[in-house]
Amino acid sequence: MAIQSAEFLLINNNNTRTKFALSTRQELLEHRAIETTDVSEESVAGITENWQYEKVILASVVPSNIPVLVKSQAGRPCIRVNHEIELGIMIDFPSPESVGADRLANAAAVAGDVDKKPLIVVDFGTAVTFDIVDTRPAYVGGVIAPGLESMTRYLHERTALLPRIEIKKPDSAIGKSTEQAMLSGAFHGYRGLVIEIINQIGAELGSRAKVVATGGYADLISRNLSAIESVDPFLTMQGLRKIANLNFPI
Repeated sequence: MAIQSAEFLLINNNNTRTKFALSTRQELLEHRAIETTDVSEESVAGITENWQYEKVILASVVPSNIPVLVKSQAGRPCIRVNHEIELGIMIDFPSPESVGADRLANAAAVAGDVDKKPLIVVDFGTAVTFDIVDTRPAYVGGVIAPGLESMTRYLHERTALLPRIEIKKPDSAIGKSTEQAMLSGAFHGYRGLVIEIINQIGAELGSRAKVVATGGYADLISRNLSAIESVDPFLTMQGLRKIANLNFPI
């Protein structure tokens, strides 16, 4: 493999997958990922072996992985995302230390897009999170609900006869088999959950918010859903890139 060089390595260490991106100050260059259960010094070295970079931004919601990820960077300057560093956005929240690093990165990613109306980031991960940025811009809170895969896995694990299903759009709302019935409940029910939460947030804000989605199931659940205006699969990494620029000034 050819060597690729850039200023930053961005790491998003989540409960299910740990994602890596090589980034300049202006753009993301390449993305790679491993299962979070596989995180080790050796696995990180392997996945970044032909990347050359100078500085690291780490967002982690898995505390036990942090020492390994920091150590894997061989003494490079490494900044961990939290409410105490420069994010380019206010944090108007009673306990800012409790806000996940990935959620802070999502808020940082959209801070420059907030104009005359608030913005909601819906992140379809292990949990689905809704994070609200107002027009100041300031992070003002959010909603956490079970992730789509977590819900379907729970049904399989807690019942004797319900199978594990591959999540996709069903052919019809009325299932003609147990699998089809579960798929319909998962897909349509989850879209209903997303719409209702967005509506309730909008009612409390007193205005319609712009909604952007990211995460593994964002494209599937958001498709033809008018409440969600856009999908950005790399939104969290874009937030980490912006945070890197702010905390590693030229």
